Amino acid sequence: MRVPVEERLFSLVLALLATENGLTKSEILSTVQGYRQRYKTSGDNANLERQFERDKDDIRELGVPLETIQPPGEAVNNQSLRYRIPRGDYELPRDITFSAEETALLGLAGMVWREGTMSTESRRALIKLRALGIEADEPVLAYAPRLRVRDASFEPLNNALERNQVVRFSYLKPGQSEATVREVAPVALFQYQGRWHCSAIEPDTGARKSFLLRRIVSDIAPTGATFPPRDADEGEIALREIEEIWNANTARIRVEPHSDAAMRLRKRRGTREGADNGELLLQFADANLLAEELASYGPEVLVLEPDQLRQAHRSRLAAVLAAHTETEAAHG
Repeated sequence: MRVPVEERLFSLVLALLATENGLTKSEILSTVQGYRQRYKTSGDNANLERQFERDKDDIRELGVPLETIQPPGEAVNNQSLRYRIPRGDYELPRDITFSAEETALLGLAGMVWREGTMSTESRRALIKLRALGIEADEPVLAYAPRLRVRDASFEPLNNALERNQVVRFSYLKPGQSEATVREVAPVALFQYQGRWHCSAIEPDTGARKSFLLRRIVSDIAPTGATFPPRDADEGEIALREIEEIWNANTARIRVEPHSDAAMRLRKRRGTREGADNGELLLQFADANLLAEELASYGPEVLVLEPDQLRQAHRSRLAAVLAAHTETEAAHG
């Protein structure tokens, strides 16, 4: 059974909130929705463990205070580490209240999630945790999310993947004025750093390509052709390849001290301090995506290298300046 990523992440947060003493990796993988379906009691769970490591990074990037606890008196061992989310750090401060209008908006947001009570799977997870002898309180979140944050092309691509269908779509790369038509066999949909990608094979060349779903600018159209199922864990292969690209690319930037950019970028996974004060070294897999992120900080960030990133960053800042100049001229 395929479990949506956002449901797996929610279930993980739910489980880690429900215990005071934390859960070991094996307890998480064997009981939490999204992991337990593929957990092997006596077998190799290496892929599942790597997925858990990525999920930890994802929920930390969302601002969730996930802690790692080393049991006292035990040697450092990844299997004996315990993970938890301190409820006091996760809950809203007691002095925060909402007006009637704000409460109504939150209610509407909850309706978008399409479920008003805790899901059966979430309840089952709590029961299983209790069966392990772990005290599990009712979680502070009283409903399971069904928010669809995926791109419009996700479901058509997922359907094509399950049917082994070759598809056609228009893809617009940054810097291009016109989209190009691509014909591929989708073999995996995966999320990397909060964005959905499609790993696909070109039928004519056999080359593997990765497409960012947000750059697909047309409907997904099956061509009528099919391709043979692939036995390998294509999602794991795609994630490994994009992680290799991420590790191989380093950006050097300068940030304003004590600025929002300095605070947030220092917490970014893989960030290191540069040689000079105020310089940071960032890893990245896509220069255009990083340029968009850095441009959002305005004058707080200066890109030093590589040149490709510097030019992409300047281009986005110039576009913002041009848009504001046109707006002022129109009103002026």
